Amino acid sequence: MIKLQVIGHLGKDCTTNVVNGKNVINFSVAHSERYKDATGNPVERTIWVDCAYWTERTAVAPYLKKGQQVYAEGTPEVRSYTKNDGTTGTSLTMRVLNVQLLGSAKGESGSGDTTTGGGESDDLPF
Repeated sequence: MIKLQVIGHLGKDCTTNVVNGKNVINFSVAHSERYKDATGNPVERTIWVDCAYWTERTAVAPYLKKGQQVYAEGTPEVRSYTKNDGTTGTSLTMRVLNVQLLGSAKGESGSGDTTTGGGESDDLPF
């Protein structure tokens, strides 16, 4: 099994759907890196990971809002698609096995260290 772990901020509010009778929570996580290239110029690179969390425990969905920092882990998939200009593109997706809220969304106060997935706590609503 290949495992992908990502820490980043949600790019938009999650969506919850029912597909073939099963609940899925979809969200996108952005991870940004800042570094200097060989010539010393600053570079910022952002990688987006589209996430699908298949779960019966959808109570986490109201907390997955734009800007919220999360830790997510799961199995990666690379998908090909055709862009509007006819060229082929690829995207990184993850089937989420575990998601953890890491504090509050950007610009909000408070903390929300909450876990869902493997090893859930009975104290949590999800």
